[in-house]
Amino acid sequence: MRHRTGFNPLSCMAAHRRALRRNMVTSLFKFERITTTKPKAAEVRRAAERLITRSKSDSVHNRRQVARFIWDKAVLHKLFADIGPRMREREGGYTRILKLGLRQGDAAHVVVLELVDYTFEKSLKKRARTDSVPARKGAGKKDASRVSGTVPDGQSQKIGKKKE
Repeated sequence: MRHRTGFNPLSCMAAHRRALRRNMVTSLFKFERITTTKPKAAEVRRAAERLITRSKSDSVHNRRQVARFIWDKAVLHKLFADIGPRMREREGGYTRILKLGLRQGDAAHVVVLELVDYTFEKSLKKRARTDSVPARKGAGKKDASRVSGTVPDGQSQKIGKKKE
């Protein structure tokens, strides 16, 4: 007998479940860390571990098999060029699930699903680089008419008047 070989239906139709799994696995590989509910994380973990195992050996066959599941070419490249080689020495257990607690609205168990070698400092460095980019010119200036309460030239003030 083949006990416990099934999957969690996640209370949705097969097409929705497949799309959900695809999108969440793509997000996991893109950001290397996602926040979701516990049952969804368990399903995503199963799919992600299988794809990482395939990405450890870069061949045309493995790329095509993984490309059936991950449609984003940039994420596919990252999986085979970055994540797969990083996990080459590891036999399995590429992801971890960290419990965060209960969600406010429906008391669902919320968890963080992340790659094992994910470090928070990497994401802080990326965020610091994007924050240091100067803002575009005039972004901080407010319109003079809004501040002073006057109407710019060439426009009539039509507040409170009805058309008859």
